[in-house]
Amino acid sequence: MNTLHQFVFGIYPYIALAIFLFGSLARFEREQYGWKSDSSQLLHRGNLRTANILFHVGVLGVFFGHLVGLLTPVAVWDALGVSHSFKQMLAMVAGGLFGGIGLIGLVMLIARRFGNARLAANSSWRDKLLLIWLLVTLVLGLSTILVSAHHTDGHQMIRLMTWAQHIVTFQGDAAGYIADAAPIFKAHIFMGMTFFLIFPFTRMVHVWSGFASVGYVGRAWQLVRARH
Repeated sequence: MNTLHQFVFGIYPYIALAIFLFGSLARFEREQYGWKSDSSQLLHRGNLRTANILFHVGVLGVFFGHLVGLLTPVAVWDALGVSHSFKQMLAMVAGGLFGGIGLIGLVMLIARRFGNARLAANSSWRDKLLLIWLLVTLVLGLSTILVSAHHTDGHQMIRLMTWAQHIVTFQGDAAGYIADAAPIFKAHIFMGMTFFLIFPFTRMVHVWSGFASVGYVGRAWQLVRARH
């Protein structure tokens, strides 16, 4: 395990998470009027609703799947009688399903954002970077399924889980558990960590409001009326 690997997978996660948390707090404190998703519906409706639904369903499924799959201790799965191979197959199927749904929605959003001259002109470089970053991260994540299909014993998955759990419990040996992981896994992890790093500087900060509001799910529709 070389110094670069130790930095990227042992130290960089804490840098990314620190910027994610404190950057979000700083932006909320300094730029509350920019704390929104910057809807582009008024500029061009198109297939926005369908794309948004697919993207959000897919990404939320992937996020919570990663959260539960990576951070639930192995001992809990063993106590429930869930074998490592079955858990890996479950992760592959669920990840493929939600990742595929999210990818379809994201491609539709990208085509809409870059394909419409008015939208493209009114989109910041941060909006465009975010979409491309999410696209690469999703494609890498789906690509790991192909690699995982060649070793379904769950060994690689357990090492990834151990890495994530050692990171969140501040154990210094975390990077060693994925030293021999396939490059595609490392690339996906790096892109995922960096997403949290750029999160506070993009429109993604509106996610905090969604999680923080108890009544968000049951809120009324937001009506947007176009000028004629």
